[in-house]
Amino acid sequence: MMTTRTTSRPFSRTRLQLARSFAALTQAELAEKVSVTQQFIGYLENGRKQPSDLVAAALGDALGVEPEFFLEGSTDDLRIEEWSFRKYQTTPAGTIHRLSAHGVLFGQLVDYLDQVLKLPKDDVPVIESAAGSREQIEEAAEQCRVAWGLGRDLPLKNITRTLERAGVAVTAIPGGGDKVDAFSRSSGTRSVVVLNDDKKFGSRRVFNLAHELGHLVLHVGQETGTHETEDQANVFASAFVLPRAGFVKEFPRPKRERWTTSYWALLFEMKRRWRTSVAAITRRAFDLRLIDALQYQRAYKYLSFKGWLRGEPSNTEPELEQPEMVPRAFGILEARLSVRARDVAKALNWKPATLEKIAGVSVPTESGPDDVVSLVARRASTRRL
Repeated sequence: MMTTRTTSRPFSRTRLQLARSFAALTQAELAEKVSVTQQFIGYLENGRKQPSDLVAAALGDALGVEPEFFLEGSTDDLRIEEWSFRKYQTTPAGTIHRLSAHGVLFGQLVDYLDQVLKLPKDDVPVIESAAGSREQIEEAAEQCRVAWGLGRDLPLKNITRTLERAGVAVTAIPGGGDKVDAFSRSSGTRSVVVLNDDKKFGSRRVFNLAHELGHLVLHVGQETGTHETEDQANVFASAFVLPRAGFVKEFPRPKRERWTTSYWALLFEMKRRWRTSVAAITRRAFDLRLIDALQYQRAYKYLSFKGWLRGEPSNTEPELEQPEMVPRAFGILEARLSVRARDVAKALNWKPATLEKIAGVSVPTESGPDDVVSLVARRASTRRL
């Protein structure tokens, strides 16, 4: 296999692994597409060989990137252990690699946009010492709410917007399947949360975002996915979304052993105000000792019988929140700087289709100038989002 290159810049094996994981291709499948052997792909990924310029171009075409993408020399490989995956133990390795790669590429996009538009500064408080008792986690959630001006007793109007204003980059991607609700990573200068867009329940999305925020606050530098860290993140999410000061005042105390239809209606009314599931509300009531174990057990069995543990009635669901920071950034680029999405794709050395998948924006195919607009040169004329 010819490996002669016309450039002295080294081929990045981690970039190849990243692009292949994002494309959900095995080494054998990629080798077949590029008309090389699987062994040669293995050599490229372990750094034992360098591809020719022609093979590098073929790899780019197969993986949705430009050949220059492989010359960046990035050390930001997948590093799966840095991502907080729910149900990590039962999630197929291929799914984890693909979703991790998506998250890494999304992070690269956000870092690039940040150079130009000065996105909100990452303002997530790190309270590692709180990952202990339930009371410590409760206090950490309250500290986070107070730090962000949310108060101790009021419902959140839009948790996605809350996280984005605190500098957390949020995205929702399809293809997560049933095993993954959301995952996150806090490294470098920007926290990232990736949501599974296959799950369309608004109340579940609210709780999932709060759960991932729990990991960002409590578990920086720790491996997650264990029962302990997942339970801690759930406690944080419950306390953040349903703060006890307000929840205790509003939760209707049941007057009978068996809850009536009218009582369940009160809980669904509470769901509309607090934007989280009745299942989460009843669990929070039990954790705060507003109902006893017998009452909670009966409520849980009823929720299961009605099928509400898999999804509560659609007419009771809050609107599905959507990420706003990155789509808004693209709008500002085009409106203020005449920088189009395909200019950003070129600057990142991605094919337009890859940017569409990563950012969820449309990249028109009409012809235009080939040179990439120098975004950094225009930083002086931009404003903070």
